[in-house]
Amino acid sequence: MSNEAGSKVDQSIPTNVIFNEDCIAGMQKLPDEIVDLVITDPPFGIEFKAKRPNYNRTAARVLEGYQEVAVEDYLAFSKSWLGEVHRTLKPSGSAFVFSGWNNLKDILIALDDIGFETINHIIWKYQFGVATKRKFVTSHYHCLFVAKDDSVRNFYANARFKPDERTAEGRSKRYRDMEDVWEIKREYWTGEFKTPTKLPSELVKKIIEYASKENDLVLDPFIGSGQVAVVAKLCSRKYLGFEIVKEYFQFADQRLNSDLM
Repeated sequence: MSNEAGSKVDQSIPTNVIFNEDCIAGMQKLPDEIVDLVITDPPFGIEFKAKRPNYNRTAARVLEGYQEVAVEDYLAFSKSWLGEVHRTLKPSGSAFVFSGWNNLKDILIALDDIGFETINHIIWKYQFGVATKRKFVTSHYHCLFVAKDDSVRNFYANARFKPDERTAEGRSKRYRDMEDVWEIKREYWTGEFKTPTKLPSELVKKIIEYASKENDLVLDPFIGSGQVAVVAKLCSRKYLGFEIVKEYFQFADQRLNSDLM
């Protein structure tokens, strides 16, 4: 299900729908405390150019329209959208916010000023970064795991592995899976077109399984390729998302309505 920009979000809880709309304006129309889990990868704020040759991708296949945020506006921007996330999140809910290192400080300041409680600072280690000559290669991403009220926050520690499950070497599978450094490979697009960025489905699935249960509502304010919504749907969760770029919105909507996703 999709909704083009300009349509008003009903004050009943909207589920299994994405909107072609600025997320701040869109979330302002939502009721308070309806969301169980937020997973999102906001704009980088680094003058990101997705078609640069050092990304080793075919530029003609990358959809146009990536909406960047100026560095000088990044803190105010972060406070605006995270403020709406805080309002719409249930006290028992949690949020996972991805960030590169460049503007991480602004997101941390915004989270603290708004009143989020930090649970974990997760590092996602992927298999390659952009080649460098005068500094070390960045091959990780930050994921800030935060909550509105840590005392009532839901977390399902046994969702993926039981406490007694062991590897062939006799080590705890659950302990290894719950460490705060995640080595998960980036995914490659297989279709004719793609958006500039996409979180791996394995990464999104891991968060969804630990931090929500079936029929919970998962929100992504920056839906992009639709990955969070797609994985939420596959995991029997409800989804809700916003995407300001029409081409990305249409791409995500097509994925959500495809049998293959």
